[in-house]
Amino acid sequence: MAVQKERSGARGGERSGGKARVLVVDDETYIQHVVSLKLSNAGFEVITASDGEEGLAAAIEQRPDLIITDYQMPFLTGLEMCQRLKQNPATASIPVIMLTARGFALDDADLRDVNIRKCLGKPFSPRELVACVTEAVGARSSE
Repeated sequence: MAVQKERSGARGGERSGGKARVLVVDDETYIQHVVSLKLSNAGFEVITASDGEEGLAAAIEQRPDLIITDYQMPFLTGLEMCQRLKQNPATASIPVIMLTARGFALDDADLRDVNIRKCLGKPFSPRELVACVTEAVGARSSE
């Protein structure tokens, strides 16, 4: 498994310096790098995974505060990963931001059922993504 941590010495459920932990799951290395860099610069602890299976394993092991995932990936799509996360009591409440280069038909109820809080189309604004992450992490901490 090629899960990578960016700027992190924390393990398991620990947080380094109280930073919110974000898991970025995307099979495109460039997207992973840009998103990780922007989030790290905004003060988040970042973990990365390269496909849906790695993302699922990382979410179970690392228990992030938020997951950003691509929709179309090898092994498990982002949606399939979200469905499996929802079935696991330890990961069922983790909010997700979905990145997609293609439209897909999910209504708001379907999105809520798998904790997808926001869908952003590629190309997306890194500034908008950081704002969405900040909002979603803030909403989760107040729940």
